[in-house]
Order: sequence, then structure tokens, then C-alpha cells
Amino acid sequence: QVQLVESGGGLVQPGGSLRLSCVVSRSIFSTNVMGWYRQAPGKERELVASIAGFATHYVDSVKGRFTIFRDSAKKTVYLQMNSLKPEDTAVYFCNTGPTPSYSWGQGTQVTVSS
Repeated sequence: QVQLVESGGGLVQPGGSLRLSCVVSRSIFSTNVMGWYRQAPGKERELVASIAGFATHYVDSVKGRFTIFRDSAKKTVYLQMNSLKPEDTAVYFCNTGPTPSYSWGQGTQVTVSS
């Protein structure tokens, strides 16, 4: 059973930055695309960034502002979020992509507000 533990969220002002971390209970990076998803209130969960090997993919709304990267030795995938906007407010989760394969973790809340 793979466990996913997200952290790093918080309250930040517009224009600010946060780095999210997702620790995976066992190494799955070599065989899986990893992704960061988010779910805003009243909206469906969406995949915003994914990484496979050295290839990354982002939805248009976060391109140029978010960066996904991973440390296989630490079994951790990160999401560096810069130039945050109020519309980035959501609970952020990690999982495989583009289809989630494992049970969802608790996620980490990101709130962008002045």
C-alpha cells in the first residue's frame, strides 16, 4: 500500500511563493508519472503539473509560475509555486498522473489572500 503525505501549504499573499512536498512511502518514481492535483471549493479535482523522467507538463493556468521536481532518494515530489494568485487557492494533492493510482492523502491547503 502506497501512502502519500503532502505538506507545505499555508496562507500567502498574492504574488508570494510556497513549496509543497509529497513524501511517498515507497519508491514508485521509476515506473510512474507523478503529479500534483488541486481541488478548489465547489470544483472538481484537476491535475496541474506532472513529471515523468525529466519531462514535465503543466496546465496553462500555472505555466511559468509552478515547477514540479522530485528527489528520488528522498522519495519526494515537490511543487514550487511562485507568483501565487487568489485563484490558486485549493487543497493540493499528489498522486500518479494522469490517472491517480493510489488512495488520496489528506492534501495540503493553500490559501492565497491579502
